[in-house]
Amino acid sequence: MTVIPKDPLTCDLLVLGSGIAGLRGGIEASRAGWKVFVATKDQSTESNTEYAQGGIAVPLADDDIERHYQDTIKAGDGLCDPASVRLLVNDGRERVRELIEWGAEFDRVGGLLSYTREAAHSRNRILHSHGDATGRELERVLTLKAKTMDNITLFPFHTGMSLIEGDNGCRGAWILDERKNVPLPVLARAVLISTGGVGRIFQESTNPAVTTGDGIAMALNAGMMVEDLEFVQFHPTVLFLKGAPRFLLSESMRGEGGVLRNAAGERFMKRYHPGGDLAPRDAVARAVVSEIKAQGGKPVTLDMRSLDASFVEERFPTISAKCAEYGLNLATDLIPVHPAAHYIMGGIKTDEDGRTSMEGAYAAGEVASAGVHGANRLASNSLLEGLVFSYRAMRHALDTERKISTVPIEPPPIAACGDLGWVNDARRRIASFMWEDVGIIRNEKGLLSARAKLAEERRRLETGCFNRRALETANMALVGDAVAASALYRTESRGGHYREDFPERDDVNWKRHTRLVREVEDFRFVEETVD
Repeated sequence: MTVIPKDPLTCDLLVLGSGIAGLRGGIEASRAGWKVFVATKDQSTESNTEYAQGGIAVPLADDDIERHYQDTIKAGDGLCDPASVRLLVNDGRERVRELIEWGAEFDRVGGLLSYTREAAHSRNRILHSHGDATGRELERVLTLKAKTMDNITLFPFHTGMSLIEGDNGCRGAWILDERKNVPLPVLARAVLISTGGVGRIFQESTNPAVTTGDGIAMALNAGMMVEDLEFVQFHPTVLFLKGAPRFLLSESMRGEGGVLRNAAGERFMKRYHPGGDLAPRDAVARAVVSEIKAQGGKPVTLDMRSLDASFVEERFPTISAKCAEYGLNLATDLIPVHPAAHYIMGGIKTDEDGRTSMEGAYAAGEVASAGVHGANRLASNSLLEGLVFSYRAMRHALDTERKISTVPIEPPPIAACGDLGWVNDARRRIASFMWEDVGIIRNEKGLLSARAKLAEERRRLETGCFNRRALETANMALVGDAVAASALYRTESRGGHYREDFPERDDVNWKRHTRLVREVEDFRFVEETVD
């Protein structure tokens, strides 16, 4: 029998997730004197931030702000919010300067910051750290900063379960103490949802195991609006060896001069896109899949052999070491690659201040849809987005008069756990359905099939239980179904969403967002007026 505590924990701000957005938001609230709890379902450093290799895009020179803005708008394929993009490129400079002041070590040449370029950027503007470990460095700096602040308490191995609602919006959340399998109620003035992405709902993914869409699932279950879930970015170059993890091979590798080759040793990208090896990620991913299919399943490879070997090892030490584990020399061998799910552009709908459709609930980072990425994220904008919009969200929360609620709390309507053997099987099925039918190339038949299969998984999982693995799996089924429904709804191809039965972009009917809320039987789409 599970004993649920009667007395809730209380704080001013409850942060769900400890990546760059969660930590930066928590630090801002703490600096203003708020009591902050940061709940994360693993150790505090386990997040997509930790695995971000390429870098952080930032226009530190005045003459680059407009170019960064234009590059971001272009990459978003018609669906970026111009005002949000302006905030990103204008405010991002100050947020990065803060990181440097707090001890972030970005790579330098002759004492000056070293910039590199990735796909769809018109110039070098990406800062990186220790070659290919930028996310790890930012996570380190923010974690150390948070630990110096007496009013921030970290709750590792605590999973967000559901939001607590009251007459005046969000009043807190239930979190699961994973070590005891006990749910804990936390009441707060504000909740910042910063739980990251959804990559693990797909069979092939660059994401860590924790990215199962929990924040989006919590929002859907609370009746909040989400948008643009069909826009998933599949990273085109992931290490693809039997028995090896799907390890990301940073886009910076092609930015530094690496090229893609087919089984015949030919460079093929110019046949698919004028940008060649530095085309937008969605174009490269589809080209790689098409080339593999055309050559009977033989792999496509990434070739770094034209570069100096010492430069390759110094610039990409983490990737070099990972390849070496599997007998590959990054500088001299052709590295087999394949696309994998990497980043979702959509998420919980927010405004420019991180506000969701529920008062008191904010969202920032990959879990949110702030209008920055549109249909396709510009490379290395994600870390910058997490910094900018978590800061803005907390500045708004600090300026808003809300008291900690004393409303009665009803425990989550789920039961204690029995045999969990079926959970792992369900996870594998869900990820397989998503990869096969809601992956890089989609069509109506496959999407309908995926939705039918996911509906059955949702029925099996709907009762839930006090166990992280079971909760994650139920979230995967719900969010996967919402992604499939959104992909089925949008009958065009744009950015990270490609329908082979509707292969053209359709601005007349679809230059608008896909917005939905969960209802009892299904999802309801909320129409947005076409400009």
